[in-house]
Amino acid sequence: MKFPLSFLLSAAIGAATGFAQPKTGVTRAGDENWTVRGHLPPEQFVIQSHRGAGELAPENTLEAFALGWKLGTWPESDLRTTKDGVIVAFHDANFERTVKNAPAALLKKGVKDITFAELSQLDVGGWKGEKFEGRHVSRIADVFKLMRGQPERRLYLDIKNVDLPQLAAEIRENGVAQQVVFATTKYDQLREFKRLVPEAQTLNWMGGTEAELVKRLAEVRAANFAGITQLQLHVRRNTNSASAEPFNLSRQFLRETGAELRQHGITFQILPWDVNQPEIYWQLLDLGATAFATDHPDVVVKAVRDYYAKPE
Repeated sequence: MKFPLSFLLSAAIGAATGFAQPKTGVTRAGDENWTVRGHLPPEQFVIQSHRGAGELAPENTLEAFALGWKLGTWPESDLRTTKDGVIVAFHDANFERTVKNAPAALLKKGVKDITFAELSQLDVGGWKGEKFEGRHVSRIADVFKLMRGQPERRLYLDIKNVDLPQLAAEIRENGVAQQVVFATTKYDQLREFKRLVPEAQTLNWMGGTEAELVKRLAEVRAANFAGITQLQLHVRRNTNSASAEPFNLSRQFLRETGAELRQHGITFQILPWDVNQPEIYWQLLDLGATAFATDHPDVVVKAVRDYYAKPE
């Protein structure tokens, strides 16, 4: 890749956050032609690498985060706390899926049930193949250390089970407050973290049916989207053959949501589940997406670059 997507986004996210939000521009709610082209420079387009580097490396490992940064994306980490109070990067509630050759007694246990020393002995890479054997769970503090002095390295923090004041303290100790994006589906939790680390970015993610999302958006709208710098919607391809809509969320809903978020200076991120076809991402860009989250960052980096290069 010749330009790092999302590199230099630190140029100014506004007075509220301490660094810059992409200047997406404000459009009329009914503007159906708005896209990132001509409004958001390609080097400021954010791609979140889900669980570190998506499908490319064992999730939530140092290797995955390093690969996500190398691709020019913003890796995502999932945070849990061990029995002895260490915050680590790990997604699942138990070890059944991602720990190879785990004893039967351990499979139904999770991070909260064992100490960090015990957790450090588990192989969390071998489940993806022999070449990944020997990878281990990392403390989030170790990930933060890799970010020190490198402002282009950003990291999403998806909260599973964490004490927020403890997390805020570790962020400040490592000097990475302006490099993290606190991600949660719980709006009250997001606002609490924003009070603790006001210079950090936040992402409120939402999944569900269109009717459910309408209700959830109404809740944050009632608070004037306070504390939110990015908002993510989950999108799936439509399997209803009777509908002409390509996605489970209507095109009109996506356009109008994007337009409203732009009016508030909020990045409109879309996570298309189980999708690695570039044309799907182009469709979503045509509908006003200003960022993506993905399990296929290598595919999406190229798809976004090609979209910017296409004639309008």
